[in-house]
Amino acid sequence: MALALLRGGPAAALPAGGWSRLRPRAWSSGPGPFQPQRVVVVAKTTRFEFEQQRSGAAGGGEREAALRQRLATKGSSYCGLLERHHSHSVNVQHVLDSLRKEGIEVRLVKRRDYTEETVRWADAIVSAGGDGTMLLTASKVFGRLKPVIGVNTDPERSQGHLCLPLRYTRCFSDALRKLRQGEFRWQWRQRIRIRLEGVGFNATPVDLHEQQLSLEQHTTAHRKATNTGAGSGGCNGPKLLPVRALNEVFVGESLSSRPSYYEISIDGGPWEKHKNSGLNVCTGTGSRAWSYNINKLAGQEVEDLLLIAQQRSLAAMPLDREFVEQVTDHYNDSLTFSPEEPRIFFSIREPIVNRVFTSTLHRGFTSKMSIRSRCWDACMVVDGGTSFEFNDGAIATLTVEEDDALCTVLLEE
Repeated sequence: MALALLRGGPAAALPAGGWSRLRPRAWSSGPGPFQPQRVVVVAKTTRFEFEQQRSGAAGGGEREAALRQRLATKGSSYCGLLERHHSHSVNVQHVLDSLRKEGIEVRLVKRRDYTEETVRWADAIVSAGGDGTMLLTASKVFGRLKPVIGVNTDPERSQGHLCLPLRYTRCFSDALRKLRQGEFRWQWRQRIRIRLEGVGFNATPVDLHEQQLSLEQHTTAHRKATNTGAGSGGCNGPKLLPVRALNEVFVGESLSSRPSYYEISIDGGPWEKHKNSGLNVCTGTGSRAWSYNINKLAGQEVEDLLLIAQQRSLAAMPLDREFVEQVTDHYNDSLTFSPEEPRIFFSIREPIVNRVFTSTLHRGFTSKMSIRSRCWDACMVVDGGTSFEFNDGAIATLTVEEDDALCTVLLEE
């Protein structure tokens, strides 16, 4: 009976045709041997640099002392931030030196200077930072044949799921040798394409990467985009957003304490009303990130459910730690899927269920999802870094298209 409870989990929600329709494509030969002539290295802005820029402390002893004091009042260590900044800089320089030793022309750019023109110039792109830098780097790459490689330059503070194995941080020359000799596999990470139509939206993005915005600043940024940008899509028809989601798309009210109200349609089906604390739609890459933490179960929760099942069925069931861990792992593993699979997984956070909002479909797999906003002051955020106004009357259609896949590499540990 315990395993029967799992069959209704997320992994059971497959489309007609079963798993065969969702099986990842075989490894392709990729864009050819990894022999780029020009490479862009996109370096993250460290916390130390961010604090300097925000306080204007660079270049003055008194201002530097003021920065020390301000960090101390927040419980942050000036010396610690500076040390991590130096470590990151050393690792970035190692990547640059390794590339140049191979005769490759290199451009180093900060996140704020990373543009579509820079992407067009490069044969390949290296993200030097953590997962956030990798997401930003990927957001401006649209061609399937331009590789993006992540290097975790701050292993002590960053998990780096999207980056090369940690040993290559200080041995990037080894990684580069393997890449140039073909000792790797290409991997196409599927991404989400977003089309907006109706009214109540703005297709001009607000960049969240380089600034920590308060709710008021976030709302003001959207209003400025509305006044100076493309405006609402109500008059001009559907608009394809200028970004692709590598991890996830989140829809919700800007004020987190306010319930989000919208309607959703799965695979072109009927519209259903939902009210909750927001909607997360992820790729296989993102299924190991925010989506996983929204839906995972703890061993204590599983044990409580199994105890209820045992009491109701009067059947013998082992409730030792090993069995509980097996069931917990089985369920949690069903929440993740391959980055190459051409499908998305949606999660409705903390759904409100009453006589008005009665839907029982709170998560599942799909190939196409439409969302109609009934929100007051909402946004659609792509990969945690790019925000779009998404209010009452706006309709978003999320799909996975083969041409949008991101070309990355896999190296052995």
